[in-house]
Amino acid sequence: MSVSGGGRPVGLVGRGSERAALARLADGLRGGESRALVLAGEPGTGKTALLEDLADRVPDCRVLRASGVQSEMELAFAGLHQLCAPLLDLLPAVPAPQAAALRTTFGLSAGPVPDKLLVGLGVLSLLAEAAADRPLLCLVDDEQWLDRASAQALGFVARRLGAESVGLVFGARTVSDELQRLPRLTVEGLGTEEARALLDSALTVTVDQRVRDQIVAETHGNPLALVEIPRDLAAAHLAGGFGLADAVTVPKSAEDMFRRRIEALPVDSRLLLLVAAAEPTGDPVLLWRGAQRLGLSVLDAGPAVRAGLMEPRARVRFRHPLVRSAVYRTATAAQRRLAHGALAAVTDPAADPDRRAWHRAQAAAHADEAVAEDLERSAGRAQARGGLAAAAAFLQRAALLTPDPARRTRRALAAARAKLSAGEFDTAQEVLALAEAGPLGEGERARIALVRAQLAFAASRGSEVPPLLLRAAGRLEPVDAALARLTYLDAIRAAVYVGRFAGPGADLPSVADAVESAALAPDASGEADRLLDGLAAGFPRAGLPVPRFITALRGLGNPGETLEGEMRWLSMTGFAASGVWDYDRWETLIGRYVRLCRQHGALTELRLALTARSIQLLVAGELAAAGSAVAELQAAVGATGGTLAPYGAVGLAAFRGNETAASALIDTAVKDAERRGEGLAVTAAEWAGAVLGNGLGHYRGALAAAQRAGAYPHEDLGLRNWALAEMVEAAVRSGDRGAATIACRLLAETTRGSGTEWASGVQARCGALLASGGRADDLYRESIARLGRTRVRTELARAHLLYGEWLRRERRRADARTQLRAAHDLFDAMGMAAFAERAGRELWATGQTPRRHGGDSTGGLTAQETQIAKLAREGLTNPEIGTRLYISARTVEYHLSKVFTKLGITSRTQLDRVLPRPATGPQSDPPRCPVVPVVARGTGPGTP
Repeated sequence: MSVSGGGRPVGLVGRGSERAALARLADGLRGGESRALVLAGEPGTGKTALLEDLADRVPDCRVLRASGVQSEMELAFAGLHQLCAPLLDLLPAVPAPQAAALRTTFGLSAGPVPDKLLVGLGVLSLLAEAAADRPLLCLVDDEQWLDRASAQALGFVARRLGAESVGLVFGARTVSDELQRLPRLTVEGLGTEEARALLDSALTVTVDQRVRDQIVAETHGNPLALVEIPRDLAAAHLAGGFGLADAVTVPKSAEDMFRRRIEALPVDSRLLLLVAAAEPTGDPVLLWRGAQRLGLSVLDAGPAVRAGLMEPRARVRFRHPLVRSAVYRTATAAQRRLAHGALAAVTDPAADPDRRAWHRAQAAAHADEAVAEDLERSAGRAQARGGLAAAAAFLQRAALLTPDPARRTRRALAAARAKLSAGEFDTAQEVLALAEAGPLGEGERARIALVRAQLAFAASRGSEVPPLLLRAAGRLEPVDAALARLTYLDAIRAAVYVGRFAGPGADLPSVADAVESAALAPDASGEADRLLDGLAAGFPRAGLPVPRFITALRGLGNPGETLEGEMRWLSMTGFAASGVWDYDRWETLIGRYVRLCRQHGALTELRLALTARSIQLLVAGELAAAGSAVAELQAAVGATGGTLAPYGAVGLAAFRGNETAASALIDTAVKDAERRGEGLAVTAAEWAGAVLGNGLGHYRGALAAAQRAGAYPHEDLGLRNWALAEMVEAAVRSGDRGAATIACRLLAETTRGSGTEWASGVQARCGALLASGGRADDLYRESIARLGRTRVRTELARAHLLYGEWLRRERRRADARTQLRAAHDLFDAMGMAAFAERAGRELWATGQTPRRHGGDSTGGLTAQETQIAKLAREGLTNPEIGTRLYISARTVEYHLSKVFTKLGITSRTQLDRVLPRPATGPQSDPPRCPVVPVVARGTGPGTP
């Protein structure tokens, strides 16, 4: 029988590949790079040991640590504060809005609720400042137990690291949603030989070979189990003998092993451990004060130390994080209440009111109004710091502890709303059921109906949502008129998004009819009421815009709503302005929408605002600016998680004319939108497909896409109008004059009612496509003149192109050249490559070589470098650019240095000289379109 033993210390056994990967990460930090990595593995596989080993091997780096604690998961930003507390003296170096957000988040000052985007950017800037002198390594263990607000912020930071010399390494049992897109290193059990070596290092007696092999096999190489099991096995079992190997029982998990050891302790030692487990800060003063209230002393720690469960230090520290969870789970409910009650009694209500309130809640055995009030106040503080998930948890617990049924209902409803805002939809349904169980007045019933409708809208933009919102709005009218208005507005917005997938009563005309008949009380005359009435009237029943809607839209000021309400109004009125061809009003509304979202850090609304802004810039021909908006939108979606239909990205690819990229994006967008039941996104993708097809000269494909996009009059009016214009051109070029005539007639229903130059110019251009001779010539010239007085350069360029193509076929080659050259130059400057090539082919046919100005050429810069260079050229500082692009100022500085090298310049002042601008001026404020003089009719026949 072979045996081994001796208890030789061997340090980390194996782990060569894992240590090498972490060494490469450290080398990257030393070289000025930033890296993020997730160590993922089952409990006890050695993630914590690898983190500690890494910390020991980087004496030249500053190391910060944080660790998730299960009992602290409901305290907003607790984990983030652990990590950032040593750096708070650097806050003055962080951009002011970000620093203010962090001060509010950490309770250092009062202020408006900070958006999680600003918090994330603030942490990124703070870590970048800390790494200014030497690399910074942040180690976050037990990420699965971080509070949600901290996990989201750190996940955002990890995804936005660039050139700050910051490393962020997580240890986690499972990879959370926040960490899904980060590089991952899976930490598994040791191989057989390595497991034997580690087991041997932990043994102090000789071991029967069969026992050793059994332990190695049944622990599956789990390092923690291999090190700890010898403590729990009797020497006789380890020594072995005939039949004794079968008597050895290896625990199923490391936590089971610790639980056995805990249950063997004296009662007072177990209670001391429980107090320590319930107080995650490890504050020794707080712990011993709480212990003393229970009649415990330092002597009670002795058995726990000898059992290898805690370490004999001034600050109480468990041997392993699993010990804490094992201690807490082993205790009875009564024992937990006892421990939390002692800690609540010794926690300073002024210095740490929220932790005290949570301890009091955990100590409560029955309903207690005083505790519920404490929790409600904590929820208010958590919400003020941006901790929506924490606020929801406090309110839910407060509701459960409220003795009065009416108050319980109110608190449960508040908790449900908070959980909805925090994205916790499943638990929101549960809490809503608690609210419904109590006594309900009409106000409570109406608000419960609203939350149910909002939950349905959040889960799916399906056809069941608009009727739910309408019913909720109707119930709210007599109890809360302002909230009823916003709910009616949400019903319209939901119907717009559902579009073609709407069922009975959920389509836009039905919703608009319901809103128009119900939204206004007889004496309602406020601006918000007039606007809602006009908005409902403005969506088509028979395809005609209603004049009072246009009047309400053009008289729009501030509807007098809250910030949240104003942003929702701007979202819908922006939709509407584009639908009645009012570009100036559309640009003003969307610009205000974006500014409000940025100013107040409203990231969820910012995603919608940037989507609208990207489409508005596309129509204006500002493709470079639209690309920046799409990139910012993608970063914002990455920061908040979730999904959003890629309206801007799809449109941008189509306008640029990259057939392969655009076709793939369109196909993906359509499939995703059909799966979600979002008809509006399908229409947007089909409109983009029509634009792409017309640019490439694939007219039959463009016609099919435009017909699909224009077939549903009850979606967004703007998209349908633009699809009809694409349909006229594609149908004429495909030889289907019947389809073109129908589309032109439908288009006139909105263009004639609008009266704007944009509407009249597009209608004249479409009419010219169907006309001939002098009538066509007049209409083309009218179109160019009208569109030249607008900001919509894409429409003007296409009018020049179509006029030039017509002139060439009329054998007026010299006149055609003038129009085609104007079209080509505009398309080229805007970056509309397919249309530019189409104009270029026509120019070739007239005998002239098209000039390529390369208006969007940026000297080999990457997309991010181009964005940064253009923002720098416009005068934004590094922190401002970083805020706009969700990166640190140091990463901006790094990229700018590369920009200067590639472009052969040495300062920002030279960017204006080397970077091309759009032909019409700055992206931020494009002037009216230039008008190319049109020639008098029939100035020469020319030759085709």
